[in-house]
Amino acid sequence: MLSQRLTVSSLLLCMSQVAGIAQGQNYPTKPIRIVTSEVGGGNDFAARLIAPGLSASLNQQIVIDNRGGASGMIAGDAVVKAAPDGYTLLLYSGTIWLVPLLQTSPLDPAKDFLPITLAVSSPTILVVHPSLPVKSVRDLIGLAKAKPGELNYASVGTASGSHLSAELFRTMAGINITRIQYKGSAPALNDLLGGHTQLTFGTAGSTAPHARSGRLKALAVSTAQPSEVFPGLPTIAGSGVPGYEFRNTYSVFAPLGTPSTVVNLLHQNIVQVLKRPDIKEKFLKSGVEIVASTPEQLASAIKADISSMGKVIREAGIRAD
Repeated sequence: MLSQRLTVSSLLLCMSQVAGIAQGQNYPTKPIRIVTSEVGGGNDFAARLIAPGLSASLNQQIVIDNRGGASGMIAGDAVVKAAPDGYTLLLYSGTIWLVPLLQTSPLDPAKDFLPITLAVSSPTILVVHPSLPVKSVRDLIGLAKAKPGELNYASVGTASGSHLSAELFRTMAGINITRIQYKGSAPALNDLLGGHTQLTFGTAGSTAPHARSGRLKALAVSTAQPSEVFPGLPTIAGSGVPGYEFRNTYSVFAPLGTPSTVVNLLHQNIVQVLKRPDIKEKFLKSGVEIVASTPEQLASAIKADISSMGKVIREAGIRAD
């Protein structure tokens, strides 16, 4: 009886694998939906740049489904409930896999989705108001230590890139700086330009023009290596905070259970689009760099991010609004 059960189980497994291969060979036969955040955000921007090339490559329509709110949980819920057949994908920033660390959540994106690729990333730029008497990250740390709690940094929503990158810096540099929260990036930037706050960790797209014009002073970039989005700017890690690294990431996922043949095909075609020179140029002009990782590299990046940022979130007592 045992041998019969094993034979039946083996046969079922074989049939499942064959079905998956067959699906991968026939895929896609209908439009593919990419679920992402609200129109106009970084996720939406990335999805709409990738979609036309992917549509041409797969010879199928790509539909962008915007579902903003709840730190990505609305978009994530739509994907986790979708059939695992490769026709519903999720493109979202790295904040989505940090949600379980910030609030009670029915989803755990680190476990509930299959990684396809870490598509693109953008650094944050540490900029200060020109009136601040500092020329480097080391100067800023020294000033902050001399005046604990007196330097204010501008940031937008809780657990946003501007918030988490600043808190990581505060923790690793051992300084006391005060957060001033804004409802949007525009008012946060305007107050910094007006000298009402002293520093921020902003996107390259929003801060670089003001740094180049002299209205702000750029001190360093948040990535581990110098960034193409701001050539010549040193890293925070190399300027007094060894090991510091932060970047806003935008990744593509499929529902758990999607056949590996489909995941591999999607990865191959998305990466092919990302590596086109015209696509790279468009992303760079917006302060975004191409990554085009493997699924395994994305899974590793998620694990590392949850570990490093989880520590910061716990120590700073950060909770979602």
